[in-house]
Amino acid sequence: MPQGDLILMGPPGSGKGTQARRMVDDLGYVQLATGDLFRAHLSQGTELGKLAQTYMSKGQYVPDDVTVKMVRERLADIPRKTRIVFDGFPRTVAQAEALGRLLKECGRSLAAVLLLDVPRDELLKRLGARATCSRCQTVYSLAVRPPKVPGVCDRCGGPVSATARSDESPEVVKKRLEVYEAETRPVIEYYETRGLLQRVSGVGTMDEIGARLTTLLDRRKSERAAR
Repeated sequence: MPQGDLILMGPPGSGKGTQARRMVDDLGYVQLATGDLFRAHLSQGTELGKLAQTYMSKGQYVPDDVTVKMVRERLADIPRKTRIVFDGFPRTVAQAEALGRLLKECGRSLAAVLLLDVPRDELLKRLGARATCSRCQTVYSLAVRPPKVPGVCDRCGGPVSATARSDESPEVVKKRLEVYEAETRPVIEYYETRGLLQRVSGVGTMDEIGARLTTLLDRRKSERAAR
């Protein structure tokens, strides 16, 4: 695997959260997911969490300064030698620039940015059939990756319900995809011009997608070693 941290990108429903957790379990990364940070702050009743929820419930992105502050706090708790896979961050060019500064401050580096490409029709299908664990908030796609035991979370054994989350109604789903196109596409171009972006097909089973990611990372490591 490459030295340095990774960013895993993709639109809502692309499965990036699932693949990030695979990297944690199989490759020893620490997952830094802004969605988890938002929910943790909300459950703790922090002002940052309450502010983030007002945007999330409308399918909007949380303002950059709020998100960056949460990420900065989390980075301070992760040992420098532990590799990180960023999930859901950065989502804007301003966040990408801020992340570059944060990594430099922490003595860290970015190895690659992995983008999961999924057609819009497939995204709508996945987002329309999701379920969430009420205990750990793990999200499942019932159309692609349901729990191994129906109604039971693979991670914590908690109850998994198909009741839609407040940020995943049909109207909000479409809004999230529109926001992704408008705000996150420039981030893709930002990393592409810097030679860090790698595109991976996000269509198929979770195992197939995971194998593509592992193959790509192995190849990138070999290329870097050959330089």
